[in-house]
Amino acid sequence: MLKVILIYLLAYLAGSVNFAVLFFKLAGREDPRSSFSGNAGTTNVYRQAGMLWALLILTLDIGRAIAVAAVARHCIAAEGGWLIWTGFFLILGNSFPCFHGFRGGKGVASYLGFTALIVPCAALLAAMAWVLVYGVIRIPFVASFFMVAVLSIGQSRAFQWATVAIAAAAATFVLIIFNHRFNIRQYLKDRRFHAKEQ
Repeated sequence: MLKVILIYLLAYLAGSVNFAVLFFKLAGREDPRSSFSGNAGTTNVYRQAGMLWALLILTLDIGRAIAVAAVARHCIAAEGGWLIWTGFFLILGNSFPCFHGFRGGKGVASYLGFTALIVPCAALLAAMAWVLVYGVIRIPFVASFFMVAVLSIGQSRAFQWATVAIAAAAATFVLIIFNHRFNIRQYLKDRRFHAKEQ
């Protein structure tokens, strides 16, 4: 069990390295958390610095998640569904990074990258779900919810619906929803405003 705990700690610390904050600082730009949703995720980077920066951050986040998944699978694959909790701690670090004042990203890219190695077909279906939903409603965070739901279901199914796997997938889903609380509040506020106008 000590090995499992160490992997979880490693995952949290790896997730706590926020590439958006670091690269913005190196480039002499304002902290990405200072504008829009106050988040250091890919969407906020896109709003402030454009597509190239956003793609760079997205690639780094996914790459790190794949690396963490590879280490976890090598070290604790025999633990079964406990492996999925590694993804939760990776996203916990991304969301509340100890190296950046516990203010980070939302964890969507990290969850996608982690699942891409553990359950590739679920990651592919999730990415397709995001594209499809976004194509219809044009709201990135809502499309992300569908993607995260597919990832969580895919992970649970891959581990034969074991209780520990379902708990890990559900906890990760709830964490990512919580990380989008600003987006949800703003969306509901805008809808109420438009409803009053009509």
